[in-house]
Amino acid sequence: MARILGIESSCDETAASIVEDGERILSSVVASQLDVHAKYGGVVPELASREHLRSIVPVVREAMAEAGLAWPDLDAVAATSGPGLAGSLLVGLTYAKSICFATGLPLIAVNHIEGHIHAVILEAKQRGTPVEFPALAMIVSGGHTHMFEASGSAYKLLGRTRDDAAGEAFDKVGKLLGFGYPGGPVIDRLAPFGDPDAVPFTSARMKGNTLDFSFSGLKTAVLRWVESHPMQEGIEARKALLRVNPRPTDGEWLAVTSQDVLDLVASFQHSVVEQLLRHALGATSLMENAKSLVISGGVACNSGLRAAVTQRTIGMPVHFPSFGLSTDNAVMIAAAAFVKFAQGEFAGFDCAAEPNLILAK
Repeated sequence: MARILGIESSCDETAASIVEDGERILSSVVASQLDVHAKYGGVVPELASREHLRSIVPVVREAMAEAGLAWPDLDAVAATSGPGLAGSLLVGLTYAKSICFATGLPLIAVNHIEGHIHAVILEAKQRGTPVEFPALAMIVSGGHTHMFEASGSAYKLLGRTRDDAAGEAFDKVGKLLGFGYPGGPVIDRLAPFGDPDAVPFTSARMKGNTLDFSFSGLKTAVLRWVESHPMQEGIEARKALLRVNPRPTDGEWLAVTSQDVLDLVASFQHSVVEQLLRHALGATSLMENAKSLVISGGVACNSGLRAAVTQRTIGMPVHFPSFGLSTDNAVMIAAAAFVKFAQGEFAGFDCAAEPNLILAK
């Protein structure tokens, strides 16, 4: 039996969790910085680091208390070492090192992207429907859009975005239309009220690696559509709504959003989802021995993506994480660390935060 404390601080969530044997969640605590960054329309790295410093100690203490454990009850401490924001990564990794220094516990450095994959593996085991390998793993979030061939703890990169990540494109379009930050969840909530075929966006066709993604052109197409239509009054109305109520209901959004904008967001979301699924299906056709498809990361919460998957013939089991483990959390870090713990892959105190850390080439 191995109990691992996981710490996640790669971007704007300070999280700690204790997971036993890579499967049993004993505690999970997440401190969100959403309200801090919303007023700026996106994550401000300096503010993120400052908020991590404020939250890291109480979050870890709460995770320990929730699990009912003391330091001698742990077997290791794991922390995200990359990729992510340099200042944010340093807070969590440095605190993990200090715990290890004081207690003598071994340190495990975890790749944030691998963590997202293990969030799915953990919950699939709990459901009694474990992920079969080799699997196609697609990580889709605000900072990442990658596809890997995953075989246990070995990974091969199949494709990645050449510009914006899918979640980043969602948030930028949301901000452009006056939905604030993060805009992706609002677009997802309003898309069902629009016609996904109303605006004929063209899909990016990549030269070279056809499994690579590109969302920058789609984002620009939305901008050009906005510039060619009289939309400023509606955008200002939505910004005014946010100043009064930072979390509007669907009804409040609909009251200040015209049908043409609803059609626009529905068409935009449809185009993003289609590109993701087209690439996933393309990858599975190249992986002749693929046995399952894993979709994780913040965009895995998107209802349009989940619905589209159920409507397609994928040809293999598809695994999504729960909503709580789709976005950044420490459960996934502790779960990914268990594999390294079993293999004796420990990090030294010279382990550095790596903002551009890669999982595989």
